[in-house]
Amino acid sequence: MKKFAPIIYIIDDDESMRRSLDHLFRSVGFVTKMHVSTQEFLATSRPDTEACLVLDIRLQGTSGLDFQQQLNEAGVHIPIVLMTGHGDIPMSVRGMKAGAIDFLTKPFRDQDMLDAVASALKVDRKRRASHELLADIEEKFQSLTMRERQVMLMVTKGLLNKQVAGELGISEVTVKIHRGSVMKKMGARTLPDLVRMADALKQRGTVDASNTTV
Repeated sequence: MKKFAPIIYIIDDDESMRRSLDHLFRSVGFVTKMHVSTQEFLATSRPDTEACLVLDIRLQGTSGLDFQQQLNEAGVHIPIVLMTGHGDIPMSVRGMKAGAIDFLTKPFRDQDMLDAVASALKVDRKRRASHELLADIEEKFQSLTMRERQVMLMVTKGLLNKQVAGELGISEVTVKIHRGSVMKKMGARTLPDLVRMADALKQRGTVDASNTTV
């Protein structure tokens, strides 16, 4: 799979500001994409790579804060740095509560913007790494047989081997064999490792947290 460099998306209807930010980011080696509106941003294809969005609050049409809310509701996870030339406390509070990494009032120092973008990219890097790890856990879980999944979920709920055997109507030796296979397939070195994997799957909705339903 081709790897793309991190991208900073800039949405501002002020051309001079767009170009100023573009020059700033490129001067320190960042890749940028400029957009005059949120509609233009949505209409443009975006590579699957680490990214952040530098978003002006006061835009023609959809405001930056409303667009931030729309992205959240649509499940689009891209860290946002908000900026405005006419900021106030309610705006900043709303933006930060909605998950903005920073809120900068124009004119801002170049270093403040660079610091905010660096923080946003770090957040996205961690989110993507977490997502990839969970995808790997799900893939391994899908490789288990139905019986192995049942054993894994029961063991990670705290049941002893003999209790699992009683619940499933199989021998304790068979449970131990399934348990060993589960540990190997899931790449878990210890039971706590396996418990953390099961918890991640439950949070993801891959398995039912209330029972052993797969």
